[in-house]
Amino acid sequence: MRPPAELWVLLLSLLAPGVLYVMNSVTVLQEPLPILGMGMVVLGSLLLILLLVVQHEIKVDPLFYVFAEFAFTCMVGLTNALEQDGYISGFMAFYLRMGEPHLSSAYAVMMSYWEGIVHFILFITIIHRMFKGKSYHSLALLWAGSSISHQLVHIVGVLIGKYGSNIRPAFWRNTPFFLVPFWASSVLFSRPRDMPILTADKIVAEQKKSLLSRPVDLVLSLLLLGAVAFTVFRGFVVLDCPFNACFNYIYQYEPYLKDPAGFPKVMMLMYLFYAVPLMVVFIYGLMTPGCSWMLDWTIFFAGAMAQAQWCHIGASVHSRTPFTYRVPTDKWWPVIALNVLLAVVPSVLALRCITSPAYFMKPVPKGQTSTDKKKQ
Repeated sequence: MRPPAELWVLLLSLLAPGVLYVMNSVTVLQEPLPILGMGMVVLGSLLLILLLVVQHEIKVDPLFYVFAEFAFTCMVGLTNALEQDGYISGFMAFYLRMGEPHLSSAYAVMMSYWEGIVHFILFITIIHRMFKGKSYHSLALLWAGSSISHQLVHIVGVLIGKYGSNIRPAFWRNTPFFLVPFWASSVLFSRPRDMPILTADKIVAEQKKSLLSRPVDLVLSLLLLGAVAFTVFRGFVVLDCPFNACFNYIYQYEPYLKDPAGFPKVMMLMYLFYAVPLMVVFIYGLMTPGCSWMLDWTIFFAGAMAQAQWCHIGASVHSRTPFTYRVPTDKWWPVIALNVLLAVVPSVLALRCITSPAYFMKPVPKGQTSTDKKKQ
């Protein structure tokens, strides 16, 4: 009996700390180009092993190789986070010195924890369900949103922040990890979602309800409006808006927004130009029946916001962030509460869409309901 694919992926991923330990001990592997070359060799070897592992399978979803390769890098990220916080040592010193110095920043540490725990659990679960013939569409979309959010802020933040003047060749290994999630997202969005079987009467009855007669949707719409306002405000803050409210906020509430590392500024701008339009569209979807795209896009957005807010909140209070940029002690609760709410609202919206999708399903053609048939 062959071990399941997820077990192979788990075992191969656990080799990551060993590879890092060897590279940290061998001097010849600690130069910029050898680091990049060794990374490519390791990932290439991993791909060959994966091809051998699943060669007996009749058909393998190409996304399997994406999830398996990314699972390996998750363990690299977790190793980095644990070493930066002082739990382990002897694994990442060479890479921070000659590979990617920015990985010692507070934002990168929180990003690494998210990768090493949340993404890794998602990958193992998805691969398990994939080879059991079960649906993994929602879980994969959750990862896609999270991964794209992570890569956009990570890569752009490095390029425009204080680490931009010290970019090493190993940084460019992020290129495929930046591009592949976009490809995976396009694949996932092009695949039809498994919809629950609902009667035409139930769909019609649900879609006839106005927003005022759907209290949950009404509250979600109001929360999304609040999130839009808060997001636009913080976008203005990082763009150096001269208003007193913006000045007071960045100095008295969230000084982390002016951290020279660049990550918080990029994140606020990503929110302003991408999250705000999406939230406005979601409000429209809550008011207009038959918007079936809500079922996928809300999950994608929930993953993106959860990842981004985890990194933002964690970095704003982390010891690796200079004290002057951390959230002031006397403003800790309101700032953290607002940021947690910004992560929770998209998740609640996605959960509402998944658990009760009748309002978002395609409208029933006239004459298909039981009432219409009786009249005929």
